[in-house]
Amino acid sequence: MTLIASASIMKKVSSKNIVSPKGFKAAGLHCGLKHKKKDLAVLVSEVPASVAGVFTTNVVQAAPLKVTKEVVYTTKKMQAMIVNSGNANACTGKQGAKDAQTMQSLVAEKLDIEGNLVGVCSTGVIGEIMNMEPVTNGINQLEPKDSLESAIDFAQAIMTTDTVMKNTSYSTIVDGKEVIIAGVAKGSGMIEPNMATMLGFITTDANIESDVLQATLSDITNLTFNAITVDGDTSTNDTVVVMANGLAGNEALTPDHPDWQNFYYTLKTVAQDLAKMIAKDGEGATKLIEAEVEGAISDEEARKIAKTVVGSPLVKTAVFGCDANWGRIIAAVGYSGATVDPEKLSIQIGGVTMVENGEPVPFSEDGLIQILKMHEVKIYVSLGIGEGKGHAWGCDLTYDYVQINASYRS
Repeated sequence: MTLIASASIMKKVSSKNIVSPKGFKAAGLHCGLKHKKKDLAVLVSEVPASVAGVFTTNVVQAAPLKVTKEVVYTTKKMQAMIVNSGNANACTGKQGAKDAQTMQSLVAEKLDIEGNLVGVCSTGVIGEIMNMEPVTNGINQLEPKDSLESAIDFAQAIMTTDTVMKNTSYSTIVDGKEVIIAGVAKGSGMIEPNMATMLGFITTDANIESDVLQATLSDITNLTFNAITVDGDTSTNDTVVVMANGLAGNEALTPDHPDWQNFYYTLKTVAQDLAKMIAKDGEGATKLIEAEVEGAISDEEARKIAKTVVGSPLVKTAVFGCDANWGRIIAAVGYSGATVDPEKLSIQIGGVTMVENGEPVPFSEDGLIQILKMHEVKIYVSLGIGEGKGHAWGCDLTYDYVQINASYRS
């Protein structure tokens, strides 16, 4: 699915975040799973919404994820999503499954909707049985609203080791009507899609059927959420869900719709924003690393190379240490598994050429160190053997990453 991207088809929406689209409400509060911080949240649509979801490829999957998959793939409609942080409810056996189903039922009862319209997501420590008393009390206290404050409460309640909230929202035009797409995510460590230890929730008031939305999300995920890495670990709870409630009033969207490109590009931008925010907020990270690859034999191979480069521990530590060691980049390209002709390979960092057609190029070490000190570092790789293009995003690897994960349970 190739589309010509144009920023003119959309505009940034700066208010309300995840509840910016028509008919969505949210809430978040502290129920007691965590010591002080907010740890329980709910997202609600005024009407049952078309739904799409993508999930972890880890064969060990948390109980809530299985509940949500049933809603996405069988009901194919969703009206609410309940989320807790502080406990992943993963590897918790029959009790974990029962607890996830209880959360689903409690929310359905609270909102007076069918249980099979409620998704469940959990994030936090793996292997600990959920303390259901605070969860039950918390669900009863949740009062969803369509305010910015409520959206912020939701974003804060889904965080674990995140240092910042991750929100984005854009509007576009479909059938002459404003359509808004908004997203919120959490994710900081165990980030190696397909997918990552991340939760992502995207809302839109666009009218689109679930099957079309599912195909679109799957396609976009490969270009965004599956193009980030922090540490090479894949979690048990990774979930991205899109809810589309149709309240914008447009004709049903399909790839044949004249305004399809508006919707697709805007949804892709929301997903890419969230993906980059997650990569930039990697545990202990100080820099966002972007790899752009051109001239590969296919887009898929270009993305593979880009992700290998940003995922290389040696590249990540070189960026952290402001070491212009391009040998680590070329080594990652070489072991990526993609087709490479070393004699046609060119590499740049921050616009400075270091290798051209396989030959080293003199450069200013001091000048490149200044580039590597910036908060965002871009690595460009040209293979010169095809038309394939791809991007990936990651972060530097720091002392703090080790410290955070050495003491995660304490």
